[in-house]
Amino acid sequence: MDGIELISFQIISAVGAARSMYIEAIHLAKEGKFEEAQEMIRQGQETFIQGHHAHAELVQKEAAGEKSEYSLLLMHAEDQLMSAEAFGILAEEFVDVYKMMKN
Repeated sequence: MDGIELISFQIISAVGAARSMYIEAIHLAKEGKFEEAQEMIRQGQETFIQGHHAHAELVQKEAAGEKSEYSLLLMHAEDQLMSAEAFGILAEEFVDVYKMMKN
């Protein structure tokens, strides 16, 4: 496994875990467990950052002139990164909506 494959898998692993945490936060909020939901979002954000840092490493290399080969695996990793980011935003919104509904 070469560098870009390894980094792609690091991204996929981290952001996939983060997305799962965001979804769990929504489920917790639906049950009225708002503190647990907020904690799950916080953990998801920390995990997401790991994937973001791995991706930023690739961007920095390319900016320095080191070209990356086209890779379907990297494209998938970037897709997962964007998906997880969207889930994080939505999880925060859902938690707020569920809080408002409980009050």
